Amino acid sequence: MNILGISAYYHDSAACLVQDGRIVSAAQEERFTRIKHDSAFPEHAVAWCLADAGLTTADIDLVAFYDKPFLKFERILQTHLAYAPRGIRSFIKAIPVWLKDKIWLKDHIAENLDYDGTILFPEHHESHAASAFYPSPFDRAAFLTIDGVGEWATTSYGVGDTNRLQMHGEIHFPHSLGLLYSAFTYYTGFKVNSGEYKVMGLAPYGEPTYVKTILDELIDLKEDGSFQMNMKYFNYCAGLTMTNRHFDTLFGGPPRKAESQLTQREMDLARSVQEVTEEAMLRMGRHVHRETGSNNLCLAGGVALNCVANGRLLREGPFDKLWIQPAAGDAGGALGAALYAWHQYRDEPRVANGVTDSQRGSYLGPHYSGETIRAFLDAAGYPYTQLGEAELADTVAGHLAQENVIGWFQGAMEFGPRALGGRSILGDPRSPKMQETMNLKIKFRESFRPFAPSVLAEDVSDYFEQDVESPYMLLVAPVKESLRRDMTEEERALFGIEKLNISRSTIPAITHVDYSARIQTVHQETNPQYYRLLQAFKAQTGCSVLINTSFNVRGEPIVCTPEDAYRCFMRTDMDYLVLEDCVLAKSAQPALEGDTDWKQEFELD
Repeated sequence: MNILGISAYYHDSAACLVQDGRIVSAAQEERFTRIKHDSAFPEHAVAWCLADAGLTTADIDLVAFYDKPFLKFERILQTHLAYAPRGIRSFIKAIPVWLKDKIWLKDHIAENLDYDGTILFPEHHESHAASAFYPSPFDRAAFLTIDGVGEWATTSYGVGDTNRLQMHGEIHFPHSLGLLYSAFTYYTGFKVNSGEYKVMGLAPYGEPTYVKTILDELIDLKEDGSFQMNMKYFNYCAGLTMTNRHFDTLFGGPPRKAESQLTQREMDLARSVQEVTEEAMLRMGRHVHRETGSNNLCLAGGVALNCVANGRLLREGPFDKLWIQPAAGDAGGALGAALYAWHQYRDEPRVANGVTDSQRGSYLGPHYSGETIRAFLDAAGYPYTQLGEAELADTVAGHLAQENVIGWFQGAMEFGPRALGGRSILGDPRSPKMQETMNLKIKFRESFRPFAPSVLAEDVSDYFEQDVESPYMLLVAPVKESLRRDMTEEERALFGIEKLNISRSTIPAITHVDYSARIQTVHQETNPQYYRLLQAFKAQTGCSVLINTSFNVRGEPIVCTPEDAYRCFMRTDMDYLVLEDCVLAKSAQPALEGDTDWKQEFELD
C-alpha cells in the first residue's frame, strides 16, 4: 500500500512516501526549487518520491496532509475577532490567501495530484507525535511535541504503545514556547522560522541577565511545565510583528535591525530565552515522566531542534533514552501524517526492536550514481579524478589533514535541516583557524556561529561527555575536560564576542565558547562511505572527528543535485569537491562563466 504524506503552505513544505509502513523516501520542496523554506505545494518533492519508487499518482492508495485546515482557519478567525478592531491589517493580508488556497486544500491536493482517492487530515500535533514515535526504536514511549502553533495546540504530550498514539494533554495558542523563542529571534534581528538556531548559537556569548524579567513578565511557568504568556508584550495575535512597544520598553529599545552589529544586549537576550526554554523543557519532561511512567521519550516539533535543551533533558531529565525526529519541524509533518495514516487510521501493526529506528539515518532523498555524475562532468568538461572506495577515503582524508575544505556529496540527500554526511562541507577540527575560514569564506555567514563535529560512533565518549548515539546531530554535550586547554587569566576575562577566537581544546574548530558541541555519531550501517572517511582520517591523524556543516551558503537550501554542488563549490573557497567516486580540485576547474559578482551578495563585515 502506497501512502503519500504532504506538508505545505506554511514553511518547509515536504513529501514522504510510505509503502506498507516502511519509509521509502522523503524530501523538502526547497531542495528542488532552491527557495529556502519553500512553503509551496511540494510538487517537485512529490514527483521525485513517486519517480524514485517507479510509481505514478495512479498507484497512490491514500494521501495524508499534516494538519486540519478548517480547524486552523477557525483559530485564525477567532483570534482576529478576539483582538478586533486591532489586527485588521494582518486580517486583510491573511484572509484572501485562505479563501483562495488554504481552505480548499482537499480540492488543491486532488487537482495537483490528479487524484480522486481518500485524503486524510490528522491534526498538526498528531502528525508531529506520529513522526516522533513511529520511526523510533521503542515499542512503548512517551512523546512530547513543542512548536509555534498547529491548529490550536502549541505543545502536546501522550503515549505511543505498539501502533497506537494517545494524547494526554495540550497547551493551546496563544501560549507557545516556540512563539516565545521566535519573538526573541525577531527582537534580536534574525528571521522568524529560520533564525532560531542563530539565537541558540549566540546564547553562550551572553549572560542570563533577563531570565528573571522573562519569568516575571512574559511567561508564567508552572512547576509541571505548563505556562501562560502575558500577551501584553506580544503582537503575533493581531499584528504583523512578533513583539510590540511594551516589549521594547521592557528590554530597553526597539528590535535590532537585521544585519546590524550585534551588541551585548542581543547576546544576553539570547542566553536568557535559551535558559528559560531549557527550564521549561526540563519541567515538561519531569511531568510527562510522572504522568506516563515511561522511561523512553520521543520528541518532535520545531522546538525539538533545540539541541542544547535536548542535551540537558538527556543528562538531567528523568528519561533513560530519547529519540528525536531529525526533521522535527513542519517538513517532518509529512512523514508523520503518512505513518499516522498507516498505523493509527488503518490500525496496521508496528514492530520495534528497541535498538534501531526505522528512519534509515534520514538518508531519504535523491541519490545519484557514479555513472550519472561522470556523465554530467564529462559533458560539462569539468576535470576530475575517479578513485576506488579505499583510495577515495585515504585521498580525501589526506586533503583534510592538510587543512583543505571539502565539499562532500555522497549517497542519498538528508531529510531534515541537518547535513549528516550526504550533503556536507568538511574540515579539520584540529585547526584553530578553520571556524573563521569556513564561516566567512565558505558559508558567508555570521562569524559567531559554531560548527558541529561528526565522530565515529564507537569513539564518541573519547571526545565528549556523552556515551549515547546521536546520529541526527540533535544533542549538545560538553567536550571532555581532558581535551580542554587551560585558559589564561586574560582569556577568562574576555566578554561577549571577544570570546570567539580563543582556542579552547585540541579540537578547537568544533568547540563552542561554552566548551559544548552539537554531536553527530557516524555509523557504518547507515553511511558506510562517510564512516570509511572518518576511519581514514583517524588512521592518518589519530583524530576520529571532522567538522561537518551543511553543503550550502547563507540564504540557500542544502544542495540536492551534482549541478547544485558544483555551483556551490565554485562560488566559495572550498578546495576540493567529492561527487561520489569523483574528486575535483578547485585549482583545475575552468572559471564559472557569468558568475563573477555572485559572492558580493554574501560578503559580511
